Amino acid sequence: MAGSFHEIRFPLDIALGARGGPERRTEIIATASGAELRLQRWAHARRRYEAGYGVRGLDRLSELAAFFEERRGRLHGFRFRDRLDWSSAPGNAAPGPFDQPLGTGDGTRRDFALAKTYGGAFEPYRRPITKPVAGSLRLGRDGSELPASIASLDATRGLVTFAEAPPPGAVLTAGFLFDVPVRFDTDRLDIDLSAFEAGAIPSIPLIEIRI
Repeated sequence: MAGSFHEIRFPLDIALGARGGPERRTEIIATASGAELRLQRWAHARRRYEAGYGVRGLDRLSELAAFFEERRGRLHGFRFRDRLDWSSAPGNAAPGPFDQPLGTGDGTRRDFALAKTYGGAFEPYRRPITKPVAGSLRLGRDGSELPASIASLDATRGLVTFAEAPPPGAVLTAGFLFDVPVRFDTDRLDIDLSAFEAGAIPSIPLIEIRI
């Protein structure tokens, strides 16, 4: 069986107790003079999480084991709500139509990919958003909000498709909620129930995947 992606979210109450965040890959080469040469090996960060911290009680543990079994361990990907970063708006506020740049119209193009920009003073990072939340999209054009009916959202790929191509020079913006595409980073759940009942945290690693 080949791996695929299941459009289902990891249990939210467990996800909200997880820990983790973005990881980058930087190679550092020290020169003979003691200076450093720093090379970026990944264009995009990869997020890792430890979901075991969110498991409280045997009922939640049983729910997670069932979720793990249906995903066949590491085989199938799924959605994960990152409690640190899940909205296009600052501070995870409700999304607004002008949160993030979407693109500029040229009179021909109808498809625009969602992204979230981080920083702005030195070298802003634009992160592709491939798993937006259906029903959360808000769109703007030249500072005015657009009606929802003007475009459709492919929530499995993060692609906005306008019914008609925006006119040349139109500045398009978007707001949205989003999940992180992840998979389990283990094929084995090794849980000692006696230790768990005594307060031990089970190890349930998750890792972001590219879609």
